[in-house]
Amino acid sequence: MSRGKKSSVTIRDVARKANVSVATVSRYINGTARVSDEVAKRLDRVMEELNYVPHSTARRLATKKTNTIGLLLTDMSGDFFAPLLRGIESMAREKGYDLLISSAREAYSQVRNLPLGPHNCDGILVFTTSLDDGCLQALSEMSFPVVLIHRSTPPELNIPCVTVENKAASYKLVSHLIEEHERQRIVFLRGPKGHEDSYWREMGYKQALLDHGIPLDESLISFGEFFRRKAYQSMWELLSGGVQFDGVFAGDDEAAVGVLVALREAGVRVPEEVSVVGFDDQRMSPYLQPPLTTVRAPTEDVGKEAVRQLVKLIQIGEADPLTLLPTEIVLRRSCGCEFGSGSPLYETW
Repeated sequence: MSRGKKSSVTIRDVARKANVSVATVSRYINGTARVSDEVAKRLDRVMEELNYVPHSTARRLATKKTNTIGLLLTDMSGDFFAPLLRGIESMAREKGYDLLISSAREAYSQVRNLPLGPHNCDGILVFTTSLDDGCLQALSEMSFPVVLIHRSTPPELNIPCVTVENKAASYKLVSHLIEEHERQRIVFLRGPKGHEDSYWREMGYKQALLDHGIPLDESLISFGEFFRRKAYQSMWELLSGGVQFDGVFAGDDEAAVGVLVALREAGVRVPEEVSVVGFDDQRMSPYLQPPLTTVRAPTEDVGKEAVRQLVKLIQIGEADPLTLLPTEIVLRRSCGCEFGSGSPLYETW
């Protein structure tokens, strides 16, 4: 019944209710000319109320003949994204699909504002918080193929997701600092707000402290935001504030770079005085001074698997609900393990 109502709504109905011309609605939908902010908001409101889907979008949803998939990102800076994009691009090419990429700082909240979606793609990959839950709900109701990357599926929605194991590896990494290097005051630098990888890494950190009888000290938790400059600033705030610590779990390898620079500038020796560990095992990590102990995450494989699941969803209408890829610890000198000064050698377990 609702589908019948949706299909009966025309562009003329939208124009009539919004008190604008059909040409104005057409220009706004197709982006061929600018309309005022007031008119744009009015059209968004009316189309939402009428549950109007442009004919071009409906046709594409029915035929799925774009042979294109989309990738929505909140950011593309940092070394983390190179292997992810490499995996996505290579698998898309193998499966015979073109790839469109869009990056924006803020999460999209309306389907009609999406640069990538039903109007130009057969399906989309959504990295972390690129879309809010309301937008995901709308796409799900349209039966538009979506796969989430490094983000759990919102409750009540049936959207596949692909991510890596975070909590157990973080627990093992922090436990290593405590058991092998006798670290008792370990800093944790959180990632971006709302980032699930950061949440589970923090849970692993806290569980390791608890299981080893070390009280949680909130003064040792700060923000690195998976960004070397922010981690650098946070470390200087801790140092200048007189906070005592003998270990740092930087949250990821990007943040670990900022940590190492700040400690070096402050004259703090790594790992003799402070152990430093990261997460992801980025390309530069073995070549930092000292080489970085971290967690190897299969980032390129995440990209490949996300495309594989999306293509299954597009072609047969179903995919695996959750794909959780394994991670492993990589021990190098920054934690205090001895594998040769300045050497990129490592040991995994």
